[in-house]
Amino acid sequence: MAPLNVLMVGTGEYTTGFTGSGASQSDKKVGVVGLTLFDLRRRDKVGELSMVGTTGSKYPAIREHLHKNITQVYNGLDTTFASYPSDDARDPEAYKAAIDALSEGDAITIFTPDTTHFPIALYAIERRIHVLITKPAVKTLAHHQALIAAAREHNVFVYIEHHKRYDPAYADARHKARTALGEFNYFYSYMSQPKSQLKTFSAWAGRESDISYYLNSHHVDVCESMVPEYKPVQVSASGSTGIATGLGCVEGTEDTITLLVDWVRKDGSGKRATGVYTASWTAPGGAGVHSNQYFHYLGSKGEIRINQAKRGYDVTEDESGIAWYNPFYMKYAPDEAGNFAGQSGYGYVSFEKFVDAVNDLKEGRVTLDELDQRGLPTIKNTIATAAILEAGRRSLDEGRSIKIVEGADGWTLE
Repeated sequence: MAPLNVLMVGTGEYTTGFTGSGASQSDKKVGVVGLTLFDLRRRDKVGELSMVGTTGSKYPAIREHLHKNITQVYNGLDTTFASYPSDDARDPEAYKAAIDALSEGDAITIFTPDTTHFPIALYAIERRIHVLITKPAVKTLAHHQALIAAAREHNVFVYIEHHKRYDPAYADARHKARTALGEFNYFYSYMSQPKSQLKTFSAWAGRESDISYYLNSHHVDVCESMVPEYKPVQVSASGSTGIATGLGCVEGTEDTITLLVDWVRKDGSGKRATGVYTASWTAPGGAGVHSNQYFHYLGSKGEIRINQAKRGYDVTEDESGIAWYNPFYMKYAPDEAGNFAGQSGYGYVSFEKFVDAVNDLKEGRVTLDELDQRGLPTIKNTIATAAILEAGRRSLDEGRSIKIVEGADGWTLE
């Protein structure tokens, strides 16, 4: 069977490492999506690659950026791709023409503002195109369930790019929690990024989405995957303000959001647990890490504490001082032959899992039900995360706790 053709929807920092002002100043200076797929093409796991944004005039600079920072760094790695719209056009719906150019069974990746995920994903699914969506999958529980139904109707694999599931420490902790630590009792997590990210996200921060959707989605999903025998039933949210608005964000933009979630065991035993998830995008710029990330899990027979911010690897430079790097996510250093050598990074692994699953599905080696049973972050396996994130937003907006109700016709918020 021919290799999988993939369209990358979204041309920004996460796909190319390129922002409107040039190369990203974050830890993703050459991106994640494009680099990973270029290497998967080198390994013959994917075939033709394409990319679509809204503004074609960016492509000459993007191609120059990719050639300089990927092709010339990684032993001539091919960074060519077809692009939509044309270099002299602007078209907010260019994704439709780009998806129409694919064939049934091809795939797309979606790394665009949160509010655009649903229409792009649904358009692809209805044309029998497999879909990878960055987290959060969508902003509402209703849209999430609509994608579940559409994916089943068209026999399409929809996968949410929750890469923290593949962090080796997190993955091992999940196994320990599910096999050795007894009943779920308490989970606390914190994740942050520096204030400088608000410049990168200025087009949508506080307007179209918030820091809970962007960062709490990581640990809410990790918790959901650790305790599949539990379900969330109520969410209360609290947010702090003042810093982001002082940096130019729209009025009301939260700096830090905390979700308090009540979980109950699905078997009707009455056992309950508490989850607390905090996210901020106003951490100090001189913290030395791009993302603080840690959690504490307490079970009836033991506990887990993980701090993945520093990784035991720091670099000190005269001008910038000390910084902690995370090559376990994406390792950008080439190997001894000059090739890209980051295949073991959990950012890369997340995409390779998607590609392998799609190829297995196309070749009849696996069904959608079996992919769900593998514990992958499929659209079906992430419904609790969708419910919690929307409930958190509604709790902030409405100033009250929001109940999550699972009924015969699906999940609802009350």
